[in-house]
Amino acid sequence: MVLVPITVIDRHGRTVDGLRKENFTVLEDQTPRQIISFAGDDAPCSVGIVLDVSGSMRQTLGPAKAVTRIFLENSNPADEFLLLTVSSQPTEVSGFTSDTAALERAFSSTPSGGRTALIDTVYLALSRMRHATRPRRALLILSDGMDNHSRYFKSELMRAAVEADTQIYTIIVDGTPAHTKALQQIEEHHGRYLLHALSERTGGMNFGVRDSASAENAAMKATRAIRSEYVIGYQPQQSTSSGKWHTVRVKLDVPGTSVYSRGGYYER
Repeated sequence: MVLVPITVIDRHGRTVDGLRKENFTVLEDQTPRQIISFAGDDAPCSVGIVLDVSGSMRQTLGPAKAVTRIFLENSNPADEFLLLTVSSQPTEVSGFTSDTAALERAFSSTPSGGRTALIDTVYLALSRMRHATRPRRALLILSDGMDNHSRYFKSELMRAAVEADTQIYTIIVDGTPAHTKALQQIEEHHGRYLLHALSERTGGMNFGVRDSASAENAAMKATRAIRSEYVIGYQPQQSTSSGKWHTVRVKLDVPGTSVYSRGGYYER
C-alpha cells in the first residue's frame, strides 16, 4: 500500500479540517486509484527537527530557537521528537523522545559556530526517521540555506527525501546583511531553492522568517499543518519495473483550497 500524507490549506492559509474520503481523488501516473484507507484525526506524529546552529546563523539563531520552542510547546503530547543540529558536522542531540522540556534545555544553550553541513545533517535525519514509531512522520528544518561543508550531493539528498515516507517542512531564517559577500549570497540562494524543493516534492510546506512575529506565525502554521494531516492509502498498480518513478497527484473537490502532498515515489 502507498501512504500519502496530505495537508489542505484554505485561501487564508488556515488548515482545513473535517474532510472525508469522498472529497479526495488520488491518481498514480494519471490513473485514478481506489482509496483503501483514510485517516483525518489529530493522531500522534514522529517529528525530526534539524536546527542549524552553524556560524552563518549567528545573527538569526535566536528566531530559529524561538520557532523550535513554540513548535514543541504546541505539539500533541503524544508526539515524539528527534533533534539534530547543523554545524561542521551533523550532531544528533537526542533520539526520539516525548520529553519536550529536555529538548528545549538541550538546544537553548547551544551557541552558533562552525561551518555548515546542512545536506549531510538532513540526510542523517531522514535515515533516523526510519526508526520512528508513529505512522505519521514529518521533518522540520530551520536554516538560512547555507551549505559549505557537506559530503553528500543535493541530488542524493533529494532522492532520499522522495523515497522517505516523511513530509518535509522548511523554515528559512533570513537575516543576511546587505553587505554580505556575493559568493555567500549565491550559496544561500541555492540552498533556499533546495529547501523549497524538498518541501514541494515531499508534500510539506515552506515558510520564511525575519523577526520574532514571523517566527511565531511560522511555528504555529507548521504545527497546525502537521497535526491536521490526512493520510490516504491506496494499492498501486502491479509492476515489475524496480526503481521506476511513479507520479502521485491528489485532487480535492472543495473550492478555494490548496493541497500539499508527495509528488510521487520510487518503486522498491
